[in-house]
Amino acid sequence: MASQAPGTLSRYRWRELGLLIIPSLIIILVMTQLLLANSLKQAALDANAPFSTKTLPPLQGLIPVLGLIAALLGVHAVLNIFFRKADQVLLPLVGLLSGIGVLFATRIGPDLPTPIETLGSRQLLWVVIGMGLCCIVLAVLRDVTWLGRYKYTWAFVSFVLALPALYNGIRSHGGGPTRDALTVGGTGLQPSELLKITLVIFFAAYLNDNRDILAQGYLRLGKLHLPPLRQLGPLLTMLGLALLIFLIASDLGLALLIYCTFLSLMYLATGRLTYVLSALGAFIILGFVGYMLLSYVRNRFAVVGFDVVNWQHWTTKDNTFADNAGYQILQGLIGLSSGGLFGAGIGMGHPGGFIPVVESDLMFSGLGEEIGLMGLFAILGIYLLIIHRGYRIATQATDTFSQLLAAGLTTIFAVQTLVIIAGNLKLMPLTGIPLPFLSQGGSSVLANYIIIGILLRISHNTALQRNGGI
Repeated sequence: MASQAPGTLSRYRWRELGLLIIPSLIIILVMTQLLLANSLKQAALDANAPFSTKTLPPLQGLIPVLGLIAALLGVHAVLNIFFRKADQVLLPLVGLLSGIGVLFATRIGPDLPTPIETLGSRQLLWVVIGMGLCCIVLAVLRDVTWLGRYKYTWAFVSFVLALPALYNGIRSHGGGPTRDALTVGGTGLQPSELLKITLVIFFAAYLNDNRDILAQGYLRLGKLHLPPLRQLGPLLTMLGLALLIFLIASDLGLALLIYCTFLSLMYLATGRLTYVLSALGAFIILGFVGYMLLSYVRNRFAVVGFDVVNWQHWTTKDNTFADNAGYQILQGLIGLSSGGLFGAGIGMGHPGGFIPVVESDLMFSGLGEEIGLMGLFAILGIYLLIIHRGYRIATQATDTFSQLLAAGLTTIFAVQTLVIIAGNLKLMPLTGIPLPFLSQGGSSVLANYIIIGILLRISHNTALQRNGGI
């Protein structure tokens, strides 16, 4: 028995455990700073009670953070016992982002125009449930390839999940962006978060089954070689669903996310750049049509082109625009600029009071005010590492379906992060999709942890196959 001990220790997930120490320390330090900032504010308001050791925050203020760390260690224990071969970097990365999201929700909840004192605890609950769901996905999804056997079932599920958004869009007569929220037991859920996953499964399965025919391009349209209509039809149907979401539900973010994910998978499956360029050309044409038909799209592009630097020369029309259509993004830019290089400090800024929808759409701007440019660079670095690990899992997978599935799910993270951050920075129209793991919202957190569970399962299966099941 003694001779087996070193082997057991060598198989322990030491890298993951070591990496979990870093986010745990960061989360504890940030929560401590937030509690100290709140104590300083309270002491400043009460002139008769100057700040002293008696006004320091109680230790029970750290209980939510310690609970989050315990949940992370619990998932680590599950992975170490049952899934030792799974990727050891993903959990610490998403755990750190989730912790920052919980802390920032705790920080801004009381300062929102309509205060939500429990915003942080609600986000913590969703994160813990998401971690549990991640473990369930790992346990249930023994063979990832079975997902590809029911591609048309996933296509049907995708259509059903899109119905709430389409229904709300029809009911609002296309007057502006709509939410696909469903109230279940007093809790609002967004089916579109799961729609992204089901569509990726369909695209990966269909492209895996038809990649040889799609790569050949038997149908000629001038100099362009296209696949036969029999193989092209289902793909165009699912892309038509994205177009309907854009035109009827006025959800530019979700439509853009679906379209970009499809393009990336199409190129990875066939290797034909002409398909991507043709689809981009169609996207530009359809985008122009949407720009001409939908007033809200024109308003979003007007915000992107609005000159915020030379505010001294604003006309009356410019001031009116800044106080109405451009108010949200301009307040976010002011918050970002006031943060400077290092930020005002956690709990020392005013994102909740001045930045509209800071808990969701403008989370990046709110964080920038308090952690500064350096802190935002660190968060971008974490996202880049998650994307790198996801594509690494895809390249190492032993079957094409798993490769396409992992690549598609990782592309969701990449495009979603790019679109919402670029919207916050006024580099492209702002959309209502959440920033993964940071923005407040249960549906987004659960969907993201499902994706992480699938990626971990693919990495575990790949390692077992390469090592002969050991």
